[in-house]
Amino acid sequence: MSKPAVKISDEDLEKAKKAVKDMQGPKLVEPTEEQKATQLPQPRGWRMLIAIPEAEEKTTGGIIKADITKDIENTSTVIGLVLEMGSECYGDKERFGDTPWCKTGDFVLIGAYKGVRFRIHGKEFRIINDDTVQAVVDDPRGYTRA
Repeated sequence: MSKPAVKISDEDLEKAKKAVKDMQGPKLVEPTEEQKATQLPQPRGWRMLIAIPEAEEKTTGGIIKADITKDIENTSTVIGLVLEMGSECYGDKERFGDTPWCKTGDFVLIGAYKGVRFRIHGKEFRIINDDTVQAVVDDPRGYTRA
């Protein structure tokens, strides 16, 4: 039997949504906010669109990280924000029970390197299967791949 999804505060959800909306486009032609919103793919079937949080610029000791280090951290991250869910997500009652494992707006724990990775305006996103979600987390800060 599955547990209900853990709640995230409205403030944290709004901060996460704002971070995703603040995507910057190429310097040659800056798309409008409306154009940026329509560029996100719509997940189909049992797939989910996940926004990947950006890696920190500095270490806890204050050392500025190299771009390659931040890229590796983004690639191997295990945390994401559920932006959209396909119409068949968690529809299989035998596998998932009556309660979905997560919902739009939840921060979720996923396997490193899972899903289809892509970038839009420098921000990384993934499309994953519904069964890739391992857990819902209240506060995504501090999670790293072991």
